[in-house]
Amino acid sequence: MGHCLCREGKRGPDPPYSRGGEPLLIGGAYSPNHSSNFHQGSDFTQTEVDNLILETLTVIRTKVDIEEDPPDSLIKLNTVAEREEGWIQLVKAFVHVIPMEDPLGPAVMSLFLDDCPLPTRETALRCVEFLDDLSDTDIKEHRNLMIVLGCLAEKLAGPNSVALLTDFILEHVISNLSREKAPSIVLFSLIALEKFAQTSENKAKIRKRLSVIPVPSNPLIQLEQLVYEESDLILRQIGFCAQWCLDNLLPVDGRKFSHTCVNMNNINIMLNHNDVSEYLKLGPDGLTARCDSSSFESVRGTGQANKGCWFYEVLLLSGGVMQIGWATKDSKFLNHEGFGIGDDEFSQAYDGCRQLIWYNASNTDVSVTLPQWKSGDIVGCYLNITDQYLIFYLNGKPLGPFTDLFQKVSCDIFPAASFMAFQQCEFNFGHKPFKFPPVDQHYQNLNQEFTLTPEEKIIWPRPIKLKKLQRISLHENTCTICYGHIATITLVPCNHSGFCLGCGEELMKLGSCPICRQTIQAFNQDTNTSKQEQVLQHSDEES
Repeated sequence: MGHCLCREGKRGPDPPYSRGGEPLLIGGAYSPNHSSNFHQGSDFTQTEVDNLILETLTVIRTKVDIEEDPPDSLIKLNTVAEREEGWIQLVKAFVHVIPMEDPLGPAVMSLFLDDCPLPTRETALRCVEFLDDLSDTDIKEHRNLMIVLGCLAEKLAGPNSVALLTDFILEHVISNLSREKAPSIVLFSLIALEKFAQTSENKAKIRKRLSVIPVPSNPLIQLEQLVYEESDLILRQIGFCAQWCLDNLLPVDGRKFSHTCVNMNNINIMLNHNDVSEYLKLGPDGLTARCDSSSFESVRGTGQANKGCWFYEVLLLSGGVMQIGWATKDSKFLNHEGFGIGDDEFSQAYDGCRQLIWYNASNTDVSVTLPQWKSGDIVGCYLNITDQYLIFYLNGKPLGPFTDLFQKVSCDIFPAASFMAFQQCEFNFGHKPFKFPPVDQHYQNLNQEFTLTPEEKIIWPRPIKLKKLQRISLHENTCTICYGHIATITLVPCNHSGFCLGCGEELMKLGSCPICRQTIQAFNQDTNTSKQEQVLQHSDEES
């Protein structure tokens, strides 16, 4: 599974400090009804909670077998989080003990907080008091607290998120957006600001505060310049996040959108922006992807290989959990359930953080221990359809070959990747020379074999995309997924409707109804609506 920690299926929101009965899972596989020897009323000291966090952080690297029971430390932490004071203990532990050097630390914090009971407004505001206990030299603690605040801003969305963004917190976050601060603090303060801006009232408050700063001194404008930083990859992440925030959430008058400033003439294959959820951030060139959500986000390229041999490279800007490899259209991306590349029989991926090869949600047996990647490394992905094998490379060192993917797949294979929280990488499909091209394998250049129209190369920022949607006249019986065709499909046996034929066929591949999650056995099409579809297309053309 993609997630080190994730839920095995969705549930409705829990009332404050009332659990739905599901423990956090490792590898997305532990039973939600797993019994524990620790009862809900158990008390733990702060030192014990600190040690449980560190123990869990260590064990999740190796707990990937779907048949394994959850570790005791994880069960105990779920017990701790069920109490209000226990939740505060958990946050204190995150702030004080999650180490800077562990690439899994920030993602684990995000996933824990996403699964924990929803804190009350008063309890969430107690986190602000932690700032009083931190000195300016506590880089680790300041970074971790920004991660916590960002996660809470996202989870509490609405009035509670508005209450959390006090004037003090806003000033503190903005003051952190300075080159004089440690890069890790700047990065996660920027992400926290973005999370707060997801709530409209907070967004208005942030824009008002930034509007009094002259445009050249706007911290987002200044940080955006780091997007092309070559030597420090954290600074490059900061530049990317600032640029994305300016394009999508906090635009500045007079600033051009990034997609108008990027030369796309030599880009003939990119990441498919029509194949991602709203939680995955793509750069204006379509070659950079980043996830700052607790969900497990995936993306495919715009071109697929049908025969021959192919190769592409990925520069890791972070060293956490990502699954990079190859997938077909049939691969199921279930971001909230933790399914990504390598988690079904239609994809295979290399996970260098946990040193695994993923296929069909299991790690492939290998004869040697795979190397662990780190930020700055180059991952190579080689596909040989002719002889049916894959080879992965880390900085030019081959790993493999692996043949699992070809048990069910023979063509239509896309480059693809999945990302855990706070991970980012850049793709090279051949528009520039490879750093470590295969020396003993023939391959074709993806960028030389595919084409994109100028319109297909544009990744529209959210403000422009929303304006485009507002200009679209939607008919009453338009498909509720694509909004581009008449809804003619009724799912069997749940009888949910509102989908066009194309989306109905895609739902059949996914296997479950998006409304009730019941297994789809078939669908019925109302043929009487075909004329309505023709009328809709004609009216759209006239408009």
